[in-house]
Amino acid sequence: MTLQEYFEKLPRGAKVKMAKELKITKTWLSLVLNNKFKPSPVLAMAIQEYTREAVKAKDLRPDIWGKK
Repeated sequence: MTLQEYFEKLPRGAKVKMAKELKITKTWLSLVLNNKFKPSPVLAMAIQEYTREAVKAKDLRPDIWGKK
């Protein structure tokens, strides 16, 4: 599942909540969400953990972990 697909099912404010939990700005999350920037490996793992593995770090950063 992509990060965009993950947020499609969630209520308004979910992106702000995630950004606060991950200690990043909502702008940075938006840039990652819209594929403008790749998340760091640490952030990719944090997103995976936050989404309870619905969004995989390997899908966010296939250049590091390879997409399987």
